[in-house]
Amino acid sequence: MRNYLNFEQQIKNLESEIDKLKDPFNNEGISEVDTDKISKIQEEIDLKLKQIYSNLDPWQTTLVARHEDRPKSKFFIDNLFEDFIPLSGDRFYGEDKSVLAGFAKFKGLSVLVIGQEKGDDLDSRIQRNFGMMRPEGYRKTIRLMRLADKFKIPIFFFIDTPGAYPGVGAEERGQAEAIAKTIECSMELGVPTVSVIIGEGGSGGAVALASSSKVLMLSNAIYSVISPEGCATILWRDASKTLEAAKAMKLSAKDLFNLKVIDEVIEEPAGGAHRDRELTLENVKNSIEKSLDSFKDLTKEEIINHRKNKFLSIGRGDGFIKQSSEENSLSMQTNVIENLKKLIISFKKEITLFGALIISSIILYLIL
Repeated sequence: MRNYLNFEQQIKNLESEIDKLKDPFNNEGISEVDTDKISKIQEEIDLKLKQIYSNLDPWQTTLVARHEDRPKSKFFIDNLFEDFIPLSGDRFYGEDKSVLAGFAKFKGLSVLVIGQEKGDDLDSRIQRNFGMMRPEGYRKTIRLMRLADKFKIPIFFFIDTPGAYPGVGAEERGQAEAIAKTIECSMELGVPTVSVIIGEGGSGGAVALASSSKVLMLSNAIYSVISPEGCATILWRDASKTLEAAKAMKLSAKDLFNLKVIDEVIEEPAGGAHRDRELTLENVKNSIEKSLDSFKDLTKEEIINHRKNKFLSIGRGDGFIKQSSEENSLSMQTNVIENLKKLIISFKKEITLFGALIISSIILYLIL
């Protein structure tokens, strides 16, 4: 049974009509299948899908990103990688089933794969905690990332979560600290890391696994610090203002690419990734392969600096203060005043009162 979103009613009606035409055993008895009419309706469906999905607003995009039929991390892991060996436990507390992690082969190359998994039905969703990771999940990823870094193995992340689990037990076991440590570990890795946001990338639960050398995003996925409902409740005290919140948050792939928060938008089929999983799979495969190849000639230090520079450059162009043109530099340039202050401190024993007054006058002149 297909699941339709509220703005897909026309598509639902047309596909129901096709299903009736394909059934030769209708209420009037056995009849011939009208293939010409089916073809015309299918063409109309394709046209409608293109029209609707080329003009989605941010809230509709959010609904598509959360679609229950959307391919999950397990689908990509099973179909993109070979010889996947799942590994469990954080060696501190226990296993977190909301995250799949293990070593595998990608085109003959050993890789580490980590994916947040929501589940496909009610039972699996409860078991997977709807993709919301607990502290032990993040600590498991840290353990495996360090292991991969030790053996120079690239890492792939598949992100699909509404956020980190906010339960009392998770907070007692250090949820915030686990997320912070995961980000810290991700930034220090000397191997290429590629994150793919395949559905919902929510809050710190997503950022922890998206602090990568390359961050890719499916065109109908979302990536935000909070859900539109949560944002609307906080700002307007009205959860119905989700559209206004979604527009203000710039959570779509197109907006985030323009802001240089992500590196690439992976196109989906018309109607979303769930309508043509094979095409989506092929597009993701090509993108992660291209991203991985871009790091093959870089040293460990170059990979680390590339990742740090990537995140330091976010937001530099549109701030209130004019930034240095040297965007690839990790060091902050000190201004003339700071240099003079350091000069005074370093030679304070030798500087007379008269000399100090002269230098103070120079500083005031530069300020004014």
